[in-house]
Amino acid sequence: MKAFRNGITRILNGLAGISFLAMVILTCWQVFTRYILQNPSTWSEELVGYLFAWMSLLGASLVTCERGHMNIPIVVEQFSLPVQKGLNCLGEIIAFLFSATILVFGGVQITSLAMGQMTSSLGVPIGIFYVVLPLCGILNMIYTVFNMIDIIKGQTDEKEAA
Repeated sequence: MKAFRNGITRILNGLAGISFLAMVILTCWQVFTRYILQNPSTWSEELVGYLFAWMSLLGASLVTCERGHMNIPIVVEQFSLPVQKGLNCLGEIIAFLFSATILVFGGVQITSLAMGQMTSSLGVPIGIFYVVLPLCGILNMIYTVFNMIDIIKGQTDEKEAA
């Protein structure tokens, strides 16, 4: 389980890094074409916007892996250890349900609706760029299950689990 989790995390880190690098290169290309060539590149601007969304959602999955999502530890720490475990598991269940409902279910719906629409500059279906929603939803769901297992085992942070 740890090897699987670490493998997914390495892949996500790589994809987020590649997205960021591509955004930097494409933004430099935009500046070059706009100010040096006097002929702005519209396709690169559109692609940077989609890459930003991908990078943000992949980063959100990485935050879920590290249990870095929103919580209020000062409140949870006031309770006994079994109650703390229960509250931490409840937080993971809420994140799981959010991912299942909004990202996976909603993401599949919007992706299928958007497959019929084409991007203005790139000429590819918009739905291809929305595939990241259900993908990250599934990753978040996997990570929340791993997190709940770690919480139940008494491993309170991601570093202990890895």
